[in-house]
Amino acid sequence: MKTVLVIAGFDSGCGAGAARDLAVLSTLGCTARVALTAVTAQTDRKVTACQIVAPALLSAQITAAFDAGPVDAVKIGMLGGADTVAAVVAALPRGIPVVLDPVLAASSGAALLDKPGREALIASLLPLATVVTPNLPEAALLTGRPPARDDKERTRQAKALLALGAGAVLLKGGHDDGEDACDWLFSAAGMRTFHAPRQGRTRRGTGCTFASALAAALANGVPLDRAARDAKAVTAAYISDCSEPQADP
Repeated sequence: MKTVLVIAGFDSGCGAGAARDLAVLSTLGCTARVALTAVTAQTDRKVTACQIVAPALLSAQITAAFDAGPVDAVKIGMLGGADTVAAVVAALPRGIPVVLDPVLAASSGAALLDKPGREALIASLLPLATVVTPNLPEAALLTGRPPARDDKERTRQAKALLALGAGAVLLKGGHDDGEDACDWLFSAAGMRTFHAPRQGRTRRGTGCTFASALAAALANGVPLDRAARDAKAVTAAYISDCSEPQADP
C-alpha cells in the first residue's frame, strides 16, 4: 500500500479537511499519515471557531510522518497563515509528488487563509507543487484577476500560476456554467480537458476529495493526466452520493 501524507486542517463536522482526505485515501487503498494545521468548529453553514496549530508542532508532525517510513505523495490543504506556510516549506522533503489544494475559504464563505498566508503560498509553496488544484474563484484570487469565464482567461490564469513555479495547474470548473462540469489541466505537455455531466447539487468537501484522489493516484505512479481523470470520477461519485469507485488499475 502506498502512503500519502495529508497536511490539512481538521473539520469538526468531518465533511471536509483531513477527515475527508482520510476517507478518500482509505477508499482508494492508500495508507495515510496526518499533520494537522488547524482545528476548526464548523457545519455545512458556517465556521464558528478556528485554532491554528503552532508552527513548531506542525513541523514536528511532518518530521514524524517521514520518520515513520516512506511517503509516496503529499496532499496539502488548509494552511491558515504565513507562519504555517513557512513551517510546511521548511519541513517538507523535496522530490515527492505534492498536490496543493489552495484552500482560501470554506464553502460557507469563511476565510481560511489570510492575505499574508496567500502571498507566502504563492512565493514559497507553489514552486514545490507537482500540481495545484484551484477552483475558478481561487485561481482568480491567486492571480489577482477576475474569475475566468472563457478559455482565454482560464489559459491566462493557468499560465500565470505555471510561471510562478507550479509544475502543473488543474483548474476545477465546478463554479462555471454549462451542462458539462469541465476541468482543465495545464502543464508543459499542453492542455487537457476533462468532462463530466454537471450535477444539480454540490457537497462540502469536493475540493478535498479531488485533491486526495489525485494524490492517491500519483502515489501509485499514475501519470498526471490519467490521475486527473480518475480524481474527477471519484469526485463526481461523491457529489452524487454514490459509492466512490476505485481508480482503474
